[in-house]
Amino acid sequence: MYAVIKTGGKQYRVVVGETLKVEKLELNEGESLELDSVLMIANGEEIKVGAPYLEGSKVTATIKSHGRGKKVDIIKFRRRKHHRKQMGHRQSYTELEITAING
Repeated sequence: MYAVIKTGGKQYRVVVGETLKVEKLELNEGESLELDSVLMIANGEEIKVGAPYLEGSKVTATIKSHGRGKKVDIIKFRRRKHHRKQMGHRQSYTELEITAING
């Protein structure tokens, strides 16, 4: 059984017991949360698709940790113009463990 959920502007295919990194959520480690924006649930041959969300369906997850991803380097360079700009970015994330899919 798997589900497709939407959080942080992105869609994820999740299975019970799976760990995934999503955009940062403002909750503490160890807390449980319910994701109500379920787009699809598949159980073997049976598939339920929402329009856009499935009503009464939810995915329960536990927050394992918070962190920051690898550094992405941004370099802007114009040849022969004495112009060079260098920046970096590290995206914050929340690591979730999927505990249940109800639907």
